[in-house]
Amino acid sequence: SVTIPDSVTSIGEYAFSGCSSLVSITIPEGVTSIGWGAFMDCSSLASITIPDSVTKIATSAFAACTSLTSIYIPESVTSIGETAFYKCSTMSSIVIPNSVTSIGRAAFQDCSSLISIDIPDSVKKMEHETFFRCTSLTTVTIGDGLTSIPSEAFLDCSSLTSVKIGDGVTSIGHYAFEFCSSLSSLTIGKSVKSIGYYVFYGCNSLR
Repeated sequence: SVTIPDSVTSIGEYAFSGCSSLVSITIPEGVTSIGWGAFMDCSSLASITIPDSVTKIATSAFAACTSLTSIYIPESVTSIGETAFYKCSTMSSIVIPNSVTSIGRAAFQDCSSLISIDIPDSVKKMEHETFFRCTSLTTVTIGDGLTSIPSEAFLDCSSLTSVKIGDGVTSIGHYAFEFCSSLSSLTIGKSVKSIGYYVFYGCNSLR
């Protein structure tokens, strides 16, 4: 376990990466930045609270934290970096706050225990492979702020049964729902102008 003192304002890149026995850590208020891969491969870390002073979750910050079951993201965070929670395979739920405007590539890829996700209206941009292979994901709500569902966003989400697409979406990228084999119905809004290739390939429950 680690307690970071109140005097610390930033945690550098890969600071605790590979600390595979680390179970708990307290990040104090006043820390404004958490570097790339700061807690990557901390495979025993079960929970963590990000203080309200942090505005960005960096690339791979919590990637492969395979024991992480819950994490609190405060309203101060405006962006979630690429692969930020990649392979957090035991994380069953996460709340994306209304302050977040962008979600990076593969941010939640292989979060195989994640059951549902609400993308708030504040999110304007989402990169490729965001929820790729989240095999326990059953329901998704996409807010009205997002204009494009990116390529491979929900590829191989084999348990996905329900998707609500926001009114702001104008395009659906290639392979977006490929191999979502449990998806039985979907309503595409009037705002959508383009649908990419292989978007519903392998959706063999679609009726």
